[in-house]
Amino acid sequence: MSNTRRRFTGLSAEDRKRLRAAGRIAGQVTGTLAGVTALSAGLLMRQASAARRIIPMAEAPPPRGDGVYGAKFHGKPLSLVILGDSTAAGYGVHRPRETPGALFATGISRRLHRPVQLHRLAVVGSVSSGLPWQVDTALEHQPSIAIIMIGGNDVTHISARDDAVRHLGDAVRRLREAGCRVVVGTCPDIGAIQPIKPPLRWLARRWSRQLAAAQTIAVVGAGGRTVSLGNLLGPMFEANPARMYGSDRFHPSAEGYARAAAVMMPTVMAALGEDDRPPVPVAEGMRTLPEAADEAVRAPGTEVSPVRSGGRWAQLRRHPWFGESRHWFGSSPGSAASAVRAVG
Repeated sequence: MSNTRRRFTGLSAEDRKRLRAAGRIAGQVTGTLAGVTALSAGLLMRQASAARRIIPMAEAPPPRGDGVYGAKFHGKPLSLVILGDSTAAGYGVHRPRETPGALFATGISRRLHRPVQLHRLAVVGSVSSGLPWQVDTALEHQPSIAIIMIGGNDVTHISARDDAVRHLGDAVRRLREAGCRVVVGTCPDIGAIQPIKPPLRWLARRWSRQLAAAQTIAVVGAGGRTVSLGNLLGPMFEANPARMYGSDRFHPSAEGYARAAAVMMPTVMAALGEDDRPPVPVAEGMRTLPEAADEAVRAPGTEVSPVRSGGRWAQLRRHPWFGESRHWFGSSPGSAASAVRAVG
C-alpha cells in the first residue's frame, strides 16, 4: 500500500466526505474536456502547442532567499516554510529579496518585531502530487507557519485533478497535526496568461476556478486558511503586462509577486494570531464550506477560514485593495505596520 493511501485510511467519515466533494468539483474538468468535439480538441491541441513554444522552459532556478530575516530583533526565530510550484519559489526574479518567501518573511518579521527563519521548499514545475515530499522536508524544520501556492501546473497538465486536491488536503492536514499554521493561495487564473488564446483561454479559466474551489474545500476542511488569487491581478497585468509580467510573459515580475504577497499577508498575520482587522459579523460572513468556496472563486482576494476545526462551516472575508503593495515590505518598519493596518 502506498504512503498516500495509508495516510487516508485514518481519515474520519466527515473528512472523506469533504474530500470526495472537493474531488467532484475538480473532476468536472475531465467531463468538460470529454465533451469537446474532435474538431475543437484539435484546435485546442494546436493552441496548447503554440503556447508551449511561446512560454519558455525554466532556464535557471530562482534565487533561494533562505535565511534569517529581522536578525536585529530579539527572540527565537519563527520558522516559515514556503511550499508549492514556481510561483511560490519566485521564478523569474533575480534577487532573493524579490521572491515571495523573502517578502512574507520580511512582512512577518517587521509586524511581529521578531526574527523569521525562511525555508523555501517550493519546486519550479511542481504539481500537487509533489507536495508530500515538500511536507516531509518542511516538518524537519518544525515550522510555525507554512504558505503554499500551487495549482497552475495541475491545470496545464489537465489530468488527475481529484488527486491534486487530495494531495493538497493531505499536506495541510499533516502540517496542522504538527502544530503548523497553514495559508494557501489557491490556483490562479491560468486563462489570464497572455500567450494562451481563446478558446483555450476560456477553458483554462474555467478549469482554474474549478480547481481553486476544490482546493478551498480541502484546505479549510483540513484546518487551513485560503486566499483566492484567481484573476485578482488580471486587470493590472492586462493594463501593464511589461511591468507586471516577467520576461517569459508567464510568471509575475518582482512587482507582480509583491502585489500577490500583499493580498495574502492579512491572512498570514491572522493565522499567526495578529489580526487587528475589524471583526466581521458572524451572520454576514458565515457560509457552508462549499458555498464559501464558490463565492471565494467569484471574488478574488477573499479569505476562507474554518469556523471550528473539522466543521462544515466557513468564514468569508474580502481583502480590499489598498494601493501600492510594496508598502508592506518597505524599508521602514512603521510603514510596513501601517500598511498592514490599512487592510481592513
